[in-house]
Amino acid sequence: MKQKADIFQGADSLQNISISMIRTIMDKSKAMADAGIPIVPFVAGEPDFNTPQSVKDAVIRSIRQNDTHYTSNRGYLPLRKAIAQRMHEETGLCYDAETEIVVTSSGAEAINNALISILNPGDEIIVFSPAFVNYENVAKIVGAKVVLIPLNKDNGFQIDVEAVRAAITLRTKLVVINSPCNPTGILYTEETLAKLSALICENNLIAFSDEIYSRLVYGECSFRSLASFPGMKERTLVMNGFSKSFAMTGWRLGYLCADRRMISNMMKVHQYSTTCSPTFIQVGLAEVMNSDVTRREVNEMVKIFSRRRDLVLKGLDQIPNLNYITPHGAFYVFVDVSATGLTGADFAARLLDEKYVAAVPGIGFAEHCTDFVRISYATSDELIVEGMKRLGDFAASL
Repeated sequence: MKQKADIFQGADSLQNISISMIRTIMDKSKAMADAGIPIVPFVAGEPDFNTPQSVKDAVIRSIRQNDTHYTSNRGYLPLRKAIAQRMHEETGLCYDAETEIVVTSSGAEAINNALISILNPGDEIIVFSPAFVNYENVAKIVGAKVVLIPLNKDNGFQIDVEAVRAAITLRTKLVVINSPCNPTGILYTEETLAKLSALICENNLIAFSDEIYSRLVYGECSFRSLASFPGMKERTLVMNGFSKSFAMTGWRLGYLCADRRMISNMMKVHQYSTTCSPTFIQVGLAEVMNSDVTRREVNEMVKIFSRRRDLVLKGLDQIPNLNYITPHGAFYVFVDVSATGLTGADFAARLLDEKYVAAVPGIGFAEHCTDFVRISYATSDELIVEGMKRLGDFAASL
């Protein structure tokens, strides 16, 4: 008997999943650039630096010595030990490399594995909005209910813990946090994190802490992991990786640190989606990720990002009708364009079509952020200067 259903419709769980607006604009701006149009790329969350030479050399050595076979599902043990060392240095937390760390093929896979291994259909997950699009969409695929808590510029996009308390129900299971935050660049204060962690413990919840930008913090600010607060290590899944601070976006390598009981469930997802990440990359990284020369290269990139942030903010300060909350981490500025009379979507569309500057509308991160655009300063000083000039010209034309 012939099926009556549309065989090309796909799974029901994917029908309310949206395509990332970031990728849509990246694809359009790349097509324009390929056609010879001089695009200023303020869209991608991708450093324009090359991967540290020490890492490339170590991985090439690993290939030549034939480290091209399977390694442990959990990841190459010396790399997990190197990650444990780095986590202890940066957060003060001790993770067992044997049982509490798993290497994933990207931070995106880590998000996917964590949420699938924790959430059941009908469970509630709290996400602070605006947010990176993966959290909400992976949760929807699982069948969980996403509870969005809007953040706004009036309090500097900080979390209102009382709003979190009001949102918690008997179905609440997981709270997602991303600090420093994509798209706002905001670093949540220690006071905010302390109150949030106490609330999570009080209600016996799990936390997922996306710390992919933890090394990209500027000025007098400092990063603190949510997992480092009292009672939080055993109930927090910490995700990090090498894409942003090591300029390794194309290498696709991330990791998760968590209580061994949560890691055990996560391994069931990881085994059947990835098996293991490329062995030669892991071997090379294990050799040099904590070396003095690699640390110097990474620290130099952070200094340059700090300078670029200041360059963007100086440029924005000279353009009327554009407002922002000063970012202290990552490499994004969330700009309020409402005073121009345009929505963020219209502003970004016209900016690209008329001035060839690519930025992401705030609505791509949250429905209530229609007044915003996200500018990424993960590009060269020269392009930032040119982009700020074009941005100023466009704003003046309005």
